[in-house]
Amino acid sequence: MAEKENKQKQINIELDEKTAEGVYSNLAIINHSVSEFVIDFISLMPGAPKAKVKSRIVLTPQHAKKFLKALNENISRFEKAHGTIKDYEQPPIPLNFGPTGEA
Repeated sequence: MAEKENKQKQINIELDEKTAEGVYSNLAIINHSVSEFVIDFISLMPGAPKAKVKSRIVLTPQHAKKFLKALNENISRFEKAHGTIKDYEQPPIPLNFGPTGEA
């Protein structure tokens, strides 16, 4: 009986080749409204006058909090295995997103 319940709870997740390649990001911009968090992942190259949003993820507040918890847990595990991640100070980046709005 327990085996049948476990099978019902499993989710089959597919990952196509293009998505599996991933998207490089070295900057994330986070905005939020009452109903959602919007995370824009950007690849900013040194000296380039322009950068594009490479990926946008929209989360409910509950999922954003779960994501934060999962990320914190994974960073802790990483640092236990590989040492503390250094946080380098960087100068502020002037950002221009054009017209601003709330999601």
